[in-house]
This record gives sequence, structure tokens and C-alpha cells, in this order.
Amino acid sequence: MLRQARAVRALSLTDAARAAGISPAYLSRLENDAVKKPSPHVLHQLSEGLGVPYGELMRLSGYRLPGRPGQHAAEGAAALFADLTDDERDELLEYLAWYRARRRSRARARAG
Repeated sequence: MLRQARAVRALSLTDAARAAGISPAYLSRLENDAVKKPSPHVLHQLSEGLGVPYGELMRLSGYRLPGRPGQHAAEGAAALFADLTDDERDELLEYLAWYRARRRSRARARAG
């Protein structure tokens, strides 16, 4: 998710690390799953620096959180796309409609 958040915001590894107050090398290790359980403090810094919900970063790092199932994942996805332009949103919706239609068509072809 960290790499996705950087890509959506067009941030380099260095810029994202600077925004989160951590080293680029440590951010790279986090993105490549070389660090299995980053501290809540680091996750909070990443949340602030990348605009990703803290709860979602905690959940993805294996920390247990209260709430209903799926709640935090939806919040994380919403945060990744919070700054879309109207044109970007329209393009994504158009792509999603195409993708879903293609999947339905393939499912029907397999069933028939």
C-alpha cells in the first residue's frame, strides 16, 4: 500500500520518506516487506506523510484493531484516491465498468 500511495501522489521514495520523517532506505525496506512489524510510531508518521489512514497501516502490519470487517480496507482505498480530479475519477469509473463487463462475459463463456 505504501508504494501505491506514493505512486498515486507521484512522490519519489526520497520525497515520501522525507514527508514521513524516515530514511529512504527504511521506506524501501517497508515497501519490500523486509520489515515485518514496523512500530506504531513509524506507521503514524507514514500515515501523516502519505495521507493513508493510520488504522489501515496498523491492520496491514498485523496489529489488531476494533471495528467491523472490511471497514479499514475501504478507508484505505478511499484515502488513496481522495485527491483524484474529476477527469481521473471518470476514467477510473469507465475502466471499472469495462473490467466488470469483461469478467461477466468471460464467466458466461466458461459456463456456456
